Amino acid sequence: MRKPWVVGMLLAAVLLGACGDPASGPEDAAPPDVPEASATTQQRAPASPSAAGTAPSATAEAPDVLYLGDSLAMEAQEVVGRELRRDLRATYTSAPYSGTTLCDYLEGTGKRSLVPVADKAAALVRKLRPDFVVLQFWGNAWGYTPCMDGITHDASPEKYFKRYEADLKRLVDQIAAAGEARIVWVLQGPDPITPDRVRRVNALYEKQAAASGDLVADAGQALSAAGARYSWVQYLPCTAYEREHAEYCTQPGRDRTALHRDDDYLHFCLAPTTSTPKPCPVRSPGILRIALEITRVIRENR
Repeated sequence: MRKPWVVGMLLAAVLLGACGDPASGPEDAAPPDVPEASATTQQRAPASPSAAGTAPSATAEAPDVLYLGDSLAMEAQEVVGRELRRDLRATYTSAPYSGTTLCDYLEGTGKRSLVPVADKAAALVRKLRPDFVVLQFWGNAWGYTPCMDGITHDASPEKYFKRYEADLKRLVDQIAAAGEARIVWVLQGPDPITPDRVRRVNALYEKQAAASGDLVADAGQALSAAGARYSWVQYLPCTAYEREHAEYCTQPGRDRTALHRDDDYLHFCLAPTTSTPKPCPVRSPGILRIALEITRVIRENR
């Protein structure tokens, strides 16, 4: 078992990266430059069965979904889009940026943000008029982004949570003013360094969702051991779907599957992180579990 400070260094090295070329390793990871142009991608719906085994509904209206977030969303965006399109015939747009936190998506942050003006949350809501805005943020505890003004969890936990809650409320207000989209807050899985931090971040998401009538997708529950919601694990028992599809049950002889690589305690992509953030290029059970939970919540709340 690695000591906490060693794990912290590993997480710091990969936080800004997302999965890419398996030939590249986490030592290649570097902070991204502020994008000069929008990296938004939009994808329309084909009709095909979903990984959960359900056919697209012929009666419910197909939703428009916007997916925003940090490196966890960067690596998961293609799988999330695939499941939403297959299951719900959704119109899907994703605009995640690695290394970001909530304040990066606030309008008015200018050059202090890692997200360009065209991809701010409110700007995209005004442009696309989505039915749902899915927000997935681990919490950026180390102040990588300038808009956090150097506030970090390790230096001042209470100041960090106070600022995080304030940014969360501002983001909700900006999205509400821009359109009528319903927000889906994605709850995060266990944090191996500071377990209580992600617990409190998730609690802020749940509190805000209850206050504004929005939704919660507890993807983190699907990434945790039964009865141990905030205890980090690298492996979990295979689900029924994973047992039926050997590529997702990575250790079928032991009836368990890998959520993380040995050298990356944070991300769920089973390919190494790279200096150029991109969607995960390999099948990864943790990412599929996240995508299925997001899809389920939207399906049940259309």
